[in-house]
Amino acid sequence: MFSTLKTIQKPILCRVLTMSAALLLGSAGVQTASAADTRRVIFVGNNWEGTIDVIDSESYAPIGRINAVPDKRKRMTELLFNPIRLIGFQTVRNLIGEGNDQLVDDMYSSLDGRLLVISRPSFADVVAIEMATGKIAWRFQVEGFRSDHMALSPDGTEVAVSASTGKVVHILDVETGAERGRFPSGNSPHENVYSKDGKLIYHASIGNVFTPLDSSFWDSTKGDRVFQIVDARSLEIVKKFDMAEKLAAAGFPGLSPAVRPMTHTDDERYFYFQLSFLHGFVEYDMVQDRITRKADLPNLIPDVPRRDYVNDSAHHGIALSGDDKTLCVAGTMSDYVAIVSRETFEYELLTDIGTKPYWVTTDAAGEHCYVSWSGTDQMSVISFATGEEVARVDVGDHPQRIREGYIPAGWNQ
Repeated sequence: MFSTLKTIQKPILCRVLTMSAALLLGSAGVQTASAADTRRVIFVGNNWEGTIDVIDSESYAPIGRINAVPDKRKRMTELLFNPIRLIGFQTVRNLIGEGNDQLVDDMYSSLDGRLLVISRPSFADVVAIEMATGKIAWRFQVEGFRSDHMALSPDGTEVAVSASTGKVVHILDVETGAERGRFPSGNSPHENVYSKDGKLIYHASIGNVFTPLDSSFWDSTKGDRVFQIVDARSLEIVKKFDMAEKLAAAGFPGLSPAVRPMTHTDDERYFYFQLSFLHGFVEYDMVQDRITRKADLPNLIPDVPRRDYVNDSAHHGIALSGDDKTLCVAGTMSDYVAIVSRETFEYELLTDIGTKPYWVTTDAAGEHCYVSWSGTDQMSVISFATGEEVARVDVGDHPQRIREGYIPAGWNQ
C-alpha cells in the first residue's frame, strides 16, 4: 500500500516602523519570487540529529538534507565560557531531550525559498539558513534557555517563536531576524498559530512538562498554563482562557488544562485541542466560548504510568483535512495514527507503521496528512479520504516538526 523511499545522505514603535517599511517596499523581499522561481517541498526537522530533510511534495522523493547547525562548534565553545548557559544547555539535554541535544524544533521557509528559519532549542536561538550557501544569514537569541514552536505569518514576513523558559513569544522579521516585538505567556510557551487573515495569534503555554510530578495531586506544580488570543499587530492579549474552568464547566474537571498541538476549522470557529495526558482531544467553540465535545481515543498503554509519558504527551500532533471533515491524530505514546470523523468522532486506527508519532501536518491540497515517527525515523503520508498510508520516507534521527514550504527552483543539495 505504501512505497518506501531512501534518503540521500547527506517595543511597539519599532514594530510599526518595520511594518510601514515593509508596506512601502511593496512585498518586502520574501514575496517577490514568482512560482517559476520556487519549488514547493516538505521540510522534516530531525531534532536530535540537527538536520532537515527536504522532500518533493508531489513525488515524496528525497531532494536533499540541510545542516541546521553549521555553527555547532562555535556554539559549543561559547557554552564552555558561559557556565549559566551551559547549565541550561545540559538541562535541556537531560530533562527535555531524553539525553539528547535538541537541535531542530521547528522551521519555515521564506516565501521566495531563499531562507529557512529554524528554532534550535538547545542553543536557545533562531537562525536563518541561506538555501544557496548553507550559511547562517542571521541569528537571534531568545529569552531564557530554550526556543520551541514557531509560526509563520500568512504574508511570510514574520515568525512567532516561543521561548520556553523565558515566558515570552518573540516576533521576528524573516528577512533580518530583528525582533519586531514580543508578548508574555505562561510557563513553557508552546504552540503558536496565526489566523488566516494574519490579524490574530492563537497561543498556548503547557507548563512544566519536564518534571516527574505528573499525578493530578501535583497539578499545581506544573505552573501557569494559558491559552491566549493575541492581536498580531499590537501584540496585546485580546483574550485569555482559564482552560481549567472551561474543562470543569464542560464536565471534565480532572483533565489537564495544558493545551498541546491544536487545529481548527477554516472559519476558525471550532478548535480541536490536544491536552497533556489525554488520549484524545476536545472541541472548543470560539463563538459560544466553551468546550462542546470530547473525543476519546484508545489508550493502548494502560499500564504505563503518566510519569513515563514523553513530556506529558499522550498525544502530540493533530491536523484537519481541507474540507474540515476529517482529523488526523498522532497517538504518540500508543504508537498509532487515528483518522477521525469530525462529525461523529468515529475513528480508524493505523498501527504497526512506526513508533512515537510526534507531529501531524496537512498538505497544501488538504488531501493528505504528514506524520513524523520520532521513534523509527520516518515520515508517513496518509490519505484523509481512504485512511491509508500512501507513502513512507526515511528521514533523520528523531523527526518532529513537518512543514511545507519553498526552495529555489534549481536547488539541489
